[in-house]
Amino acid sequence: MSAPHISRADRRRATEARILDSARELFAERGFDRTTIRAVAAAAGVDPALVMQYFGAKRELFTQAVQASPALPADTHTDGDGDALVDHLIATLGLKLGGLPDGTLAMMRSMLTDPAAADHARASLNRQIGSIGAALPEVEDPELRAALVITTMVGITIGHQLLGLDALRDAPADRIAALLRPAFKALTEPPR
Repeated sequence: MSAPHISRADRRRATEARILDSARELFAERGFDRTTIRAVAAAAGVDPALVMQYFGAKRELFTQAVQASPALPADTHTDGDGDALVDHLIATLGLKLGGLPDGTLAMMRSMLTDPAAADHARASLNRQIGSIGAALPEVEDPELRAALVITTMVGITIGHQLLGLDALRDAPADRIAALLRPAFKALTEPPR
């Protein structure tokens, strides 16, 4: 029995995916500054020139490797329901505490040392803030409240995933969620 024919386009897509996977892992582990095209190529099992051919410079490779989804997807409808929004935020944080995709870790590790990574992170966080702020029509200062929620989540994620702070690393995700729930409710619901 002969092996099925794999088209040139399929081989190219598989190679691009392998390069991106390797780049995500290395950027997550080392950050932008300490990751080289040569190291990505070696990890992907390709020539460095091929990485450059597919992605151009390291900056373009990094940008494609760290593409992330927003915290509040557009199809999440809370319809002014504060509990549904808080449930979504807690679930999102639980996923982050369970482990982040390498692209997200790469962005977080690099955003404090690389201006372009900081710009990318800022734009992503601003989109998340806008999305959550739009879900808070009944509260005063919805964008400020959303920014406080998002930066709290970012801080917890950094403390847990990148710094490995004992108190965060050792606490079960459901305990962290239970302690945060009243704070998130206070930020997302109108005063009574």
